[in-house]
Amino acid sequence: MVFKLSLFTSIDSIPPLWLQILAVGVWVSLILLGAGGVSRLAKSDAEIVRKIVHIGTGNVILLAWWLDMPASIGIAASILASAFTLLSYRFPILPGINSVGRKSLGTFFYSVSIGILIAWFWYLKQPFYAALGILIMAWGDGLAALIGQRFGKHKYNVLGGQKSLEGSLTMTLVSFIISSLILLSVQGNTWQTWLVSVVVAVVATGLEAISILGIDNLTVPLGSAALAFVLNQIILR
Repeated sequence: MVFKLSLFTSIDSIPPLWLQILAVGVWVSLILLGAGGVSRLAKSDAEIVRKIVHIGTGNVILLAWWLDMPASIGIAASILASAFTLLSYRFPILPGINSVGRKSLGTFFYSVSIGILIAWFWYLKQPFYAALGILIMAWGDGLAALIGQRFGKHKYNVLGGQKSLEGSLTMTLVSFIISSLILLSVQGNTWQTWLVSVVVAVVATGLEAISILGIDNLTVPLGSAALAFVLNQIILR
């Protein structure tokens, strides 16, 4: 399978490892500082703070892809983040992130999914699939939750969890946009790009609707990336 050279991987010289880690550290620090500032201004809306961190940290995958960071760094960060989030469920380490008024392991699953996708697609030398899955989770799920809470008037229930048509439509649209942009950058403007993007968007929306204990933070990124990868293996042969 031959892919066009991506904007994110067409760097002539890769920065040294210490600079790569510094760039990621600065970005994550800015996200946490921003979330802390918003938390003080919007004390009654913990979900906004949570989604700022959710979306912001997800974008780290773009830095990892663009800077061609070693998979070992991403996997190690995922393990540390997973352990940290597990501790935060027992101790008040991240109260602004985990206090969403429901029992959920979403933050833990989110960290785990990032590590799995990096290990999988960095090994295959196709990191854009990892970016696709993680960004769909970060932006799709993040914006779907915010739109659904603010404007969701048409409610429905899935396995005891309440969703809204407005939030689900947001998830579909954002997932389609992310899939299209990433696949366009690596395989061009082909009918396969648009077909895969549509299928991934619809399936991601279905997976996001099933969010018992925050399991969608695992199923959405893994399912979206795996589906895009498998479909491309089939139709691009």
